[in-house]
Amino acid sequence: MNHKYIYSLYIILFIIIFLICITTTYLYSSDIFIFDNSNIKEHSFIFSNEEFCWPIPGFHKITSYFGPRVSPTNGASSNHSGIDVAAPQGTVLYAITSGKIIFTGFSGANGHTVKMQSGSLTILYCHVSPQYIVSVGDSISKGEQIANVGPKYIIDVLNNPYKDSTGKATNGALTGTHLHLTIKKDGIAVNPLDFFQ
Repeated sequence: MNHKYIYSLYIILFIIIFLICITTTYLYSSDIFIFDNSNIKEHSFIFSNEEFCWPIPGFHKITSYFGPRVSPTNGASSNHSGIDVAAPQGTVLYAITSGKIIFTGFSGANGHTVKMQSGSLTILYCHVSPQYIVSVGDSISKGEQIANVGPKYIIDVLNNPYKDSTGKATNGALTGTHLHLTIKKDGIAVNPLDFFQ
C-alpha cells in the first residue's frame, strides 16, 4: 500500500477519535442529561436550577430509581425511598439546597448518613464516608461540600448487621459505592428527580 494512503487513514482515524472525545465530554459536562430506564419513561433532568443543584457533579448513572424495585441485597428495601447514583469512594458530595444539618451517624440500612433540614424538606445523603465534614447544627449553603461517598466496607460500627456474602461488614445495605439520596417532604419520601426537572 501507498504510505500516503496509510498516513491519510491515520489522520482520519485521529479526527474521528478526537470528535468522539469532544462530543462525550460535552454530553457529560452539559447541564442536561437524558436517562433511560425500562421501568420508567425517558426523562430530561436539569442538574442545576435556582433552588437545587445536583449533589454529585460528573456522576449521573442512576442504578436504582425511586419507588418499587427488586431488593438488590439483604436488608435493602423493595420500595426504594430515593435514588442511587453510582460513584467511587471519596467522590465529593454537595448540598442540593441550603439548610441545617440535623443528624450525622450510622443509620441502619442507609449506612453512614448526613441528614439536612431545609424548610419542609428533609434530605438524606446515605452511604457516605464516616469521616464527617459537617456537624449537627451547621448551616450549609447550596453547592457547599457536605460529605464524600463512603467505602463499601466499614469496621467502625459495633454489631453491624449489614454484611456482604463473604461476611464483611458493609456501610448499610449496599452492593457497591454510591450516593443514596432521599428527599422527604413533610416526612413523606418523594422522588428526588422531581426537584431536578
